[in-house]
Amino acid sequence: MNSQPPPHRPGLFGRPILTVTLVVAVLAGAGLGGVALADRGPERAAATWHAAPTSSRASGTDPAADEPEETPAEKPDTITFSATGDIIMGSAPNKLPAGNGKGFFDSVKPGLKSDLVMGNLEQPLTEDTGTSKCGTPPRDNCFAFRSPPSYAGHLKEAGFELLNTANNHSKDFGTQGYRNTVEALEGAGLKHTGAQGQITVVEVKGVKVAVVGFSPYAGANNLNDLPAARAVIQEASGQADVVVVQVHMGAEGADKGHVKPGNELFFGENRGDPIKFSHAVVDAGADVVVGHGPHVLRGMQFYKGKLIAYSLGNFAGGGRTLSRGGVLGYGGILRVTVTKDGTFKGGKFLSTAMNSAGRPIRDSANERGRARVRELSAADFGDTAAKIDENGLISAPA
Repeated sequence: MNSQPPPHRPGLFGRPILTVTLVVAVLAGAGLGGVALADRGPERAAATWHAAPTSSRASGTDPAADEPEETPAEKPDTITFSATGDIIMGSAPNKLPAGNGKGFFDSVKPGLKSDLVMGNLEQPLTEDTGTSKCGTPPRDNCFAFRSPPSYAGHLKEAGFELLNTANNHSKDFGTQGYRNTVEALEGAGLKHTGAQGQITVVEVKGVKVAVVGFSPYAGANNLNDLPAARAVIQEASGQADVVVVQVHMGAEGADKGHVKPGNELFFGENRGDPIKFSHAVVDAGADVVVGHGPHVLRGMQFYKGKLIAYSLGNFAGGGRTLSRGGVLGYGGILRVTVTKDGTFKGGKFLSTAMNSAGRPIRDSANERGRARVRELSAADFGDTAAKIDENGLISAPA
């Protein structure tokens, strides 16, 4: 494996930003570039989309396909979401996957299948705009990722239906790169969320689901502005039956697996107070919180009966863009089943890992991610920790 690149200070086009959420990949302490999202004000109005239901049972030739992936608690009056953590498919021009990315998600495709599949897209899908946050030639220790717009097709083929863009890499190639990403996603029939005020509403089996993305970066819903966060979640609750929060929060690195009270700082950035933020949005009406950003898995907690997954870790680092040593290589697919009123009915965690090329694979033989989340949950949340059994089934504490 290549040596770990040293960290750099994130920020809008290289300058620090201190601006005061289902199947859920990392560079240890790499600082992975804090670039803010563009303010897409006109998109404040909710976009409603009707998702085509898909089978939740695995199929195909992959070994992981032999196991039943549906949540046992699933019933006709419920819907099941899947979500992943960070997704980077490669970095043009020199770090793209072999075969132009064909079959990039084949190993994990069975596990992703659900009524609605979400992920955190940690890169632009754009040609070179001539505006990289790292400059030309690129500065040392600065990381700007992009894949061709056609790679939206790989996401579509894998089963993804909605991508979060509220993170620190969406504008690696400027505002135009972000616009190109949106155009590529929409051109592939994919929905997105993450711009400030944006509430993306999808209809799944007759249930309206609102998804709202948060991060600490300008142009996104600000996780550090709790009054504004509460307001947008209350607005989303008025538009949908179920509200899901996608949130990019927390400091990065192999040693950042534990969740503790208080704000987390990373190279001068305030990356939020994960516990305080998550509890605030649940209080305001969120039914599930899906976290990512630290590039490692974190524990899960139940608060007022709602599941909070504090980080789903690294899912994909194509072209070896993300370090995969130790806990940095662990990720997972989170499956959550809820009723129309948002009541948690069951969940499941499927372990994933990145192979030598950074592609996501099912870690069904070892389930290292599952063991890691179980350990962290118990250590950090005690009586409120999510329970994860040997089969990966998630339940609330007694």
